[in-house]
Amino acid sequence: MKRKVLSVILTGAMVAGLAGTVTVHAEEQKTYNIGICQLVQHEALDAATEGFKDAVKEGLGEENVTFDEQNAQGDSATCSTIVNNFVSSNVDLILANATASLQAAAAGTSDIPILGTAVTEYGVALDLTDFDGTVGGNISGTSDLAPLEDQAAMLNELFPDAKNVGLLYCSAEPNSQYQVDTVKTALEDLGYTCEYYAFSDSNDISSVVTNAVADSDVIYVPTDNTAASNTELINNICLPAKVPVIAGEEGICSGCGVATLSISYYDLGKATGEMAVKILKDGEDISTMPIEYAPNFTKEYNADICAELGIEVPDDYVAIGANAE
Repeated sequence: MKRKVLSVILTGAMVAGLAGTVTVHAEEQKTYNIGICQLVQHEALDAATEGFKDAVKEGLGEENVTFDEQNAQGDSATCSTIVNNFVSSNVDLILANATASLQAAAAGTSDIPILGTAVTEYGVALDLTDFDGTVGGNISGTSDLAPLEDQAAMLNELFPDAKNVGLLYCSAEPNSQYQVDTVKTALEDLGYTCEYYAFSDSNDISSVVTNAVADSDVIYVPTDNTAASNTELINNICLPAKVPVIAGEEGICSGCGVATLSISYYDLGKATGEMAVKILKDGEDISTMPIEYAPNFTKEYNADICAELGIEVPDDYVAIGANAE
């Protein structure tokens, strides 16, 4: 009788032990749902999204994460709709890819963690008067801000004899305004005369670029999502007029520019994904996480456009696409 009772006790203990093992295993296999709101489809933002997803899958396990990836097709109002759907679905984290996406996410929720990427200046984007590098609340992320004074110096290095520089940008993007203001100051210190050429959306790019080409020796285009989505149009006006374009990032330069001082948007997205892992897996407090910046910048040139315009670049410039070959 004692043996039978002991057997029952041992069997019960084994079952309880197995149940505990199953419970722990289930906790280790927690799944996460991440909403991705990307403003528009173009090379730089696409690369940032891919880098983010790769880092998250590596950190959380590909089988443990699902992505609800949405593209707003360049419309800020659509960003708000996408974010509201994420909030209704109670996603675990939102990736806001580009400034308009970040603004929509910030307006849509104060509870769900929000990570921005491909956002140039968070203080400007979120209208923060006392921004010190940490947004606080439920927002952090990565910035694609390149050294703007160095971009001005690049223009001066390649076109020291130019006099008039046209600053071409979308007036609806506050971070574009910030960039051209900063570059204008740096270029004027170098002796250039600068003029703003702002378009409100893709509908008036053609007329604005035509005006800029008529009055400029060189055109500067900052990191600007609307410009990035219309590089072919810009190039079709600038190239026949033989007016070179210095671009704020690689994607724009590959479409219509001669040179850029740019970052890797894939690496930027990957850094953002690593931040997401820290928040979701390690429990790090997003409110204390400072904005992270790209550590490396590369002088790049568009070999085809430079050849057509007869522009020779110094040896420390790398042809776009050379590193990928």
